[in-house]
Amino acid sequence: MAQVGRRTFLLATGAFLARPPARAQQPALPVVGLLNGTSYGLSKHLVRPFNQGLSGTGYAEGRNVAIK
Repeated sequence: MAQVGRRTFLLATGAFLARPPARAQQPALPVVGLLNGTSYGLSKHLVRPFNQGLSGTGYAEGRNVAIK
C-alpha cells in the first residue's frame, strides 16, 4: 500500500472540511395564475370562492401554493 505524505493528507482533509455544508433543497411551491380583466376590488366575489375551492382540496395560499 502506498504511503500518503503528511502534507497531501492535510491538504485533502482541509479541502474536504472547507466545503460548505450540504443543504436540503426546498420543494418548489406550485404556482397558480389567476387572470382577470378587472381590478381586484371588482373581482373579490370571484377570488373568495376560488380560494375556498383551493382550501377544500388542501391548498392554502402562502403555505403550500402561491397565487400570482
